Amino acid sequence: MPQDYIPIIIQTLVVLGFVISTMVLTHFLGPKRFSRAKLENFECGIEGMGNARSPFSVKYFLIAILFVLFDVEVIFMYPWAVNFKDLGKDGFVEMFLFMILVLAGFIYILLKGAFKWDK
Repeated sequence: MPQDYIPIIIQTLVVLGFVISTMVLTHFLGPKRFSRAKLENFECGIEGMGNARSPFSVKYFLIAILFVLFDVEVIFMYPWAVNFKDLGKDGFVEMFLFMILVLAGFIYILLKGAFKWDK
């Protein structure tokens, strides 16, 4: 029913209103002090050196993608846990198969050496 979505729409409008109003207010009320030191790049308190275009290892990106992949797969477990009783035995078997597949994928990437940095 459309009226069931009214609380979600109200919450979305309140959140968007808060975000937009705080961004606009801080833009107008915040101090504006421009200096050469402020406009320089800042990297964790360490002076910048060398070329910023230095190559990264592909392993870094592989680890990041694997983290996102497994993180998203774990997110699918939350609705299952909330509806555990309603799903019954079929839901338990399906989630068990899902977890087996996730574990099989994790074992596969371990055996392929995705987490070995020295290669």
